[in-house]
Amino acid sequence: MIAKVSCAALMGIDAFKVELEVDFSRSGMPAFTMVGLAEGAVRESKERVFSALKNCGFKVPPARITVNLAPADVRKEGSAYDLPLAVGILCGMEVVAPEQAEGWFMAGELSLTGDLKSVPGVLPLALAARKEGGRGIIVPAANGREGAVVKDIPVIGASDLGQVVRMLLGEEEVAPSTVDIDTLWNERQTFVNDFGEVKGQEHAKRAIEIAAAGGHNLLLIGPPGSGKTMLAKRIPTVLPPLGFEEALEVTKIYSVAGLLQADRALMVTRPFRTPHHTISDVGLVGGGRYPQPGETSLAHRGVLFLDEMPEFKKNVLEVLRQPLEDGEVSISRSLMTLKYPADVMLVAAMNPCPCGYLSDETRPCTCSPLAVQRYRGKISGPLLDRIDLHVDVPAVPYDDLRQPRSTVDSATMRRRILAARAVQAERYAGRHFSLNAELDGSALEEFCSPGEAEHAFLRQAVESLGLSARAYTRVLRVGRTIADLAGAEEITADHLAEAINYRSMDREGEK
Repeated sequence: MIAKVSCAALMGIDAFKVELEVDFSRSGMPAFTMVGLAEGAVRESKERVFSALKNCGFKVPPARITVNLAPADVRKEGSAYDLPLAVGILCGMEVVAPEQAEGWFMAGELSLTGDLKSVPGVLPLALAARKEGGRGIIVPAANGREGAVVKDIPVIGASDLGQVVRMLLGEEEVAPSTVDIDTLWNERQTFVNDFGEVKGQEHAKRAIEIAAAGGHNLLLIGPPGSGKTMLAKRIPTVLPPLGFEEALEVTKIYSVAGLLQADRALMVTRPFRTPHHTISDVGLVGGGRYPQPGETSLAHRGVLFLDEMPEFKKNVLEVLRQPLEDGEVSISRSLMTLKYPADVMLVAAMNPCPCGYLSDETRPCTCSPLAVQRYRGKISGPLLDRIDLHVDVPAVPYDDLRQPRSTVDSATMRRRILAARAVQAERYAGRHFSLNAELDGSALEEFCSPGEAEHAFLRQAVESLGLSARAYTRVLRVGRTIADLAGAEEITADHLAEAINYRSMDREGEK
């Protein structure tokens, strides 16, 4: 007989329905055949499933078993098909009636003893099952809370194959997994670091406030020990909290990547990712033989921090250009094209020269002009143009180190940032963007249109600094954010002057 079990396959960070069909025939030579573009771990599932069935007390008689994963033209991968395959075989053996399994979406990896192990992508599976109108989903107990984030569909967390079968047969009642969303929000990370601990660096803290308020990318330039990394690590303390839809989106990425912790059903704080400079381009933006999200996508809705930016391979940095512009990563393969969200705030840090002391007043620089040029040339002009603020972070004078805790702490900065973002949310209500950093085209002309005096000022700055068209756009966006922080309706020459002051790499080019 032919049995059908519902499951799902991942496409990017979303899931789509897959119908697992099992033709169980006792006529002909015993054989097992799986079709439907099953890859790697899916093909190996036969050995796990048959051992699990045997060790759970289900004897599979000699039979010709044909398994089809429909739609057959989309590649399936991973070990999540073990559970639906085992249930499909049991339906073919008439241990479980087809109507008892009908409507349930299943996913789970089986151990040889029949225990259910956690699998990635349960949150997208639950969303797909709800969209398809399923009765519910059956997943490993370790994934139960993750799936339960999706409301209006029961999520059964089972410990082993035997429990799943008893539940389907009505011999055992398993309570659906539950999760209290309000409690999750109350479990938001409490930050131990604070900008109030930073001595001096008021100029850098002001730039960080502007970047966080408008969603702008930021480059910190200074000698070793000036506090660039310390400043960057405190940026999450001033960012607005995640909304529920944003949290759901971030959680889907971590779920698909298999990085969602068992005790964390929902990502409730903005991610902060700090990849090492030896990372590959695939590791940074995603991809691989079986495409997975990279660090850029894992930092979605949060901060991607690249410390010692020139030490990254140039080809690795260049792949960032498209995600920074579009807010997503596009990965093309012969059979498919995947898109992973990558709406990040890029924060990078670098020394002004190879030895690090070009701008230091106390230690002499030992680098030749050619060495400095080569060092800075590791960051291409097009990538540099996509970074809105270039900020000098000088060494902190001793007198500043002796000062008490700064009054410009994270709470003060966050209050101003939230006020500026509220202004932007009201201004851009009903549009496909919500931050100044996303302004482009006609929207840029509508919301960042300076007066004649401001245009004259900008003309002089563009011509003297040799700003590109993209850098000119960045100056307008940053000027708009500075005006929002000041509570001003119009962008003035003072706002534009401050924005241009945060283009230190362009000013270096002028010299």
